[in-house]
Amino acid sequence: TSLLLMGGIVVAVGLCRRFTRRRLRSHHRLYTFLLEMFSTFQICACTNELCLLGNVEPKPHTALTFTYGFTVLHGLSLPGSTCNPCGTLQPMWGGGVPVRMGGLKIGAQFLAAVLARIFMHFIWSLGMAEPHFGALSQGCSNPMQTTEVQAFCIELLFSVVFQLTILRMERVNPKYKVHLIALLITMLVYAGGNLTGAIFNPALAFSLHANCFYDNFLSYALVYWIAPSLGKFLIFYVL
Repeated sequence: TSLLLMGGIVVAVGLCRRFTRRRLRSHHRLYTFLLEMFSTFQICACTNELCLLGNVEPKPHTALTFTYGFTVLHGLSLPGSTCNPCGTLQPMWGGGVPVRMGGLKIGAQFLAAVLARIFMHFIWSLGMAEPHFGALSQGCSNPMQTTEVQAFCIELLFSVVFQLTILRMERVNPKYKVHLIALLITMLVYAGGNLTGAIFNPALAFSLHANCFYDNFLSYALVYWIAPSLGKFLIFYVL
């Protein structure tokens, strides 16, 4: 049921993106906003569902397999979309994207994160699959299973590794690139998923753990917003 749900989300987002390309291409700002919003919605919604499958046996092989598979699917179905505020900051900082357009994309990403969370909570309330039972009563699932300093360093390091790898693979054939990126993300999730969740995406972090931000905003903003953003700027200055 969970796999069918995520597959349905991917298909629905694909149709929305196709409609946007056909009907709204002449409205550049609206076109850019909607494409980024739909794409980020897909990633946030599917990842919310994947988190519920983390305890499916055999652990952690099942969760890692799903992570790899859906990362490849996202890469193939969402070309041209960033879906990560950190990925939008670099061209803004380098002058390749106007500040207003970059801010529009980041706004779309966070709006999609909120909409994905609301949508998934509605789906979970229907109780269509066993993992959905009790999902709404979890509150803050507390992804940080280590100290704040260590969590900050882990998210910073993972962001640097991820962004540096993306830059180094710009000339790689897209057919291979999507699998290499999926493999990297799966390895990072395996290495640090039990400590911080290995998210390194501010919008996705907010969608997954919004209640934690409400309960302890400064701590979670430092780890899941500032750390990955700082990693992006470190890459920018080093290169």
